[in-house]
Amino acid sequence: QVQLVESGGGLVQTGGSLRLSCAASPSIFSINYMGWYRQAPGKERELVAAKGRYGSPYYAESVKGRFTISRDSAKNTLDLQMNSLKPEDTAIYYCAGGESITTIPTSGSWGQGTQVTVSS
Repeated sequence: QVQLVESGGGLVQTGGSLRLSCAASPSIFSINYMGWYRQAPGKERELVAAKGRYGSPYYAESVKGRFTISRDSAKNTLDLQMNSLKPEDTAIYYCAGGESITTIPTSGSWGQGTQVTVSS
C-alpha cells in the first residue's frame, strides 16, 4: 500500500512562491502516474499538474508557466514549485498517484492535503 504525505503549504502574498513536496513510501518508482490536485472552497477538485514515470508533464492551463512538477526517484518525492502565485491559487493541494491519470480519482492513493493560501 502506497502512502503519500504532503508538506510545504502555507501563507504567501500575491506574486510569491511556495514549493510543495510529497513523500511517497515505500517507493515512488512503483507508482506509474502521479499528480497534484487542488480543491478550493465551494469548487470541484481539479488536476493541477501530473507526471508519469516517463514522458512530458501535464499542466492545467491556469498554472502553465508558473508551476513546475518534478519527480525524484532517488528521494521518493513529487514536488510542485509554484511561482507567481495568485489569490485564485488558494486551495488545499493534494498529492495523488495511481496507474493512470484517469484512474487516480477513483482508485489512486491520496495524501492528506496541504493548505496553500495566497493573500492579495
